[in-house]
Amino acid sequence: MFGQKKTLQTQFTDEKISIDGKFDEKAWKSAQIATDFVMYAPYNGVPIPPEKKTEVKIVYTNEAIYVAASLYDDQPSEISRELTERDNFATADHFGVQLNGYNDGQQEFRFFVSAAGVQIDVFYTEANGEDVSWNAIWESKTQLTNFGWVVEMRIPYAALRFSTEKKQTWGLNFYREIRRDNQQYNWNLIRNEISSESNQAGILEGIENIKTPTRLFLIPFSSYYLHANKNQKTYGELKGGLDIKYGINDAFTLDAILIPDFGQTKFDNVELNLSAFEQQFAENRPFFTEGTDLFNKGDLLYTRRIGESPSIALADNETVDVYPNTIKLINALKVSGRTKGGLGIGVLNAVTEQTSVEVKNTDTNQTRLETLAPVTNYNVFVLDQRFNKNSSVSLTNTNVTRNGDFRDANVAALAWDLKTTANTFQMLGNFQYSLINDVEDTNGFKSYLEFNKTKGKYRYGIGGSYVSRDYDNNDLGINFQTHYHSFYGNVSYRILKPNKTFNSFKLSLNAASDYENDTGKTQNNYLNIGLNTYNTKNDYFGYGVNSRPFKVYDFYEPRSADDSKFVIYPEFYETWFFYSSNYIRKFAIDFNPTITFLNEKDRMNYGVFISPRYRFSDHLSLIYSFKFSRQNRNIGWVDFDDDGNTIFARRNRITYINTLQGKYSLNANMNLNLTVRHYWSYAVNHDYLTLQDDGTLTDNLIYNTNKNSNLNTWNLDLSYSWWFAPGSQVSVLYRNSSSLFSREYSRQFGSNFRDAINNENLSHVLSISVRYFIDYNTLKNSKFSKSFTKPKERIHF
Repeated sequence: MFGQKKTLQTQFTDEKISIDGKFDEKAWKSAQIATDFVMYAPYNGVPIPPEKKTEVKIVYTNEAIYVAASLYDDQPSEISRELTERDNFATADHFGVQLNGYNDGQQEFRFFVSAAGVQIDVFYTEANGEDVSWNAIWESKTQLTNFGWVVEMRIPYAALRFSTEKKQTWGLNFYREIRRDNQQYNWNLIRNEISSESNQAGILEGIENIKTPTRLFLIPFSSYYLHANKNQKTYGELKGGLDIKYGINDAFTLDAILIPDFGQTKFDNVELNLSAFEQQFAENRPFFTEGTDLFNKGDLLYTRRIGESPSIALADNETVDVYPNTIKLINALKVSGRTKGGLGIGVLNAVTEQTSVEVKNTDTNQTRLETLAPVTNYNVFVLDQRFNKNSSVSLTNTNVTRNGDFRDANVAALAWDLKTTANTFQMLGNFQYSLINDVEDTNGFKSYLEFNKTKGKYRYGIGGSYVSRDYDNNDLGINFQTHYHSFYGNVSYRILKPNKTFNSFKLSLNAASDYENDTGKTQNNYLNIGLNTYNTKNDYFGYGVNSRPFKVYDFYEPRSADDSKFVIYPEFYETWFFYSSNYIRKFAIDFNPTITFLNEKDRMNYGVFISPRYRFSDHLSLIYSFKFSRQNRNIGWVDFDDDGNTIFARRNRITYINTLQGKYSLNANMNLNLTVRHYWSYAVNHDYLTLQDDGTLTDNLIYNTNKNSNLNTWNLDLSYSWWFAPGSQVSVLYRNSSSLFSREYSRQFGSNFRDAINNENLSHVLSISVRYFIDYNTLKNSKFSKSFTKPKERIHF
């Protein structure tokens, strides 16, 4: 049973099928049935019980794939049906279809529908897993029945990718989750002893000679923003633009945004950053998250570089009155797809405008115009060849060209992911090369190679990497450390079948050590042991010990221009515990305490994360989270003194993070969401220290500049979203926020919280956005279009 792939034969129909969940068209009566589902988890390989049998049919037209699923349940009233916004699985039963138009075993377009009618679409690749940010336009309808529930789906070819062959063979699998039992089933068995999923799918045959329509979609949008804060007069701002999606052919697609608007994207979780490196933020802009797996090959792309927050170095007597939050994106496009031979081709291009500010000298009152960023062109080009249904080799190039005499950058990467036929062993690696054109031209490289056993109860891996001093991919990527080489390894054990205590159990050991290239000094080392389990009630328990067995030499914290200085940090060990109760219960909780001991007198870190959640009904739920952490006698860089000495401080740092998430779903297409975050973190310097050439620190009794830090931020988003038609949305967002940084401050939580929500410090934005999805074929066949094309009658006088 394990080695055999199931096959489903589909058939063509020219009958009009209504997506109503009734299955009363003739096409469904003669369609072949996919049944005999098999459990994926927790009891891998066990057939689905008769009272939960699942039957699925597929038919197709020249426009779309149609799916009809009957999901039997001997307790229909117990079917979990929580309502949420789109792309949230929540606590609900689900059915899904997983389609691979190339049948190459390495990717799938996955379409899920919950028993409450909520859609979730996912682009899955073996390399990156499930990408829920990918969105497509498709239709579905669910209904509860006296035997369980049913799903009917229409998936247009525009939502898929496949070859141009007249006779198609696709990869196919179906998924069913019975949430109250925490059981997951597939049509074609996915063996949990193998780490890959897509190449264990079944086969869909019978699609032949389809004549797909033109894939051209226009999504015009218009937004209105009302801004208000104490420091400026309330003003309104009207924006508009257009998204274009065009299917060059069945395999390649063009996506473009003209005059983009990202004003309603999720706010960033800004933190007090005392490290030598920038804070890395998640990408929340849909254009840069949807369908970008191909562009991530080679690990060169950090899309937040495009339209990032600008920076400028000012003298002590200089100020800027109006400072932009971001560099404006003019337009962006991407072309991606894959040939029938498995060659993926991707092109991404974006252009940002020139951004300048007026800098004022407070001594002379004179001003000058300073360019923060010139007109900049960002490019990514990718070739990715797949083969053997589990392996690939990729070539990626990123290029940043700035107008005028500004810095340009070019970075290339060759990456490979090779697996044996049985998916037992894997060899991963890449080679990256950077070329920077600046005041001084530089070039550098980065490379890694690793071998892994990826099958069975026992798995292991070993690898190494090398990064040269001048490697730099930060114009369109992100990289923190250079001039080091490393060695690392891991070994793990897991159970593949539940036992009397655990539904799943995994024990892992990881170890690594990094060495500075020129001196051979140890930059980092760690030895970690982790235990991750689910009990028979599907409560999660995790426990681990993280340690740094040997002292390290940090070449980055001293902030020296050439990374020549270093500071010695001591050994430590940290222990943590994580408990997460089963979310199927109305009340659930996450709990995560940690404590770290460093090999230095009175130096330790500790913290706790606790997050209770309550589901009042299938419509309403709330999640509260509290995180506290304290670092006692932490040591870090603070300044350079007038004599050029590097000044460190011994400090205590305390952080409080409170968040609240709430949702009320009126139905599957209409949702109210609330997100609140208050972040407060401060660091108090008790002793100042001078860094010595040997990496040690001595007391500095002269330096007395106040370098304490206090960051106090507040974010509140209250949004309403209505998907009034496929691909068309009205969204209303009220947002208020504040961000306060100071050297002098109160250490009382209450006063900081009051400052954060004080209207004197808040900025308010109310925005309304409307996006409307237009299918060129619908427009072409509309009465309005025909009125312009029919022959005009002759007019007689």
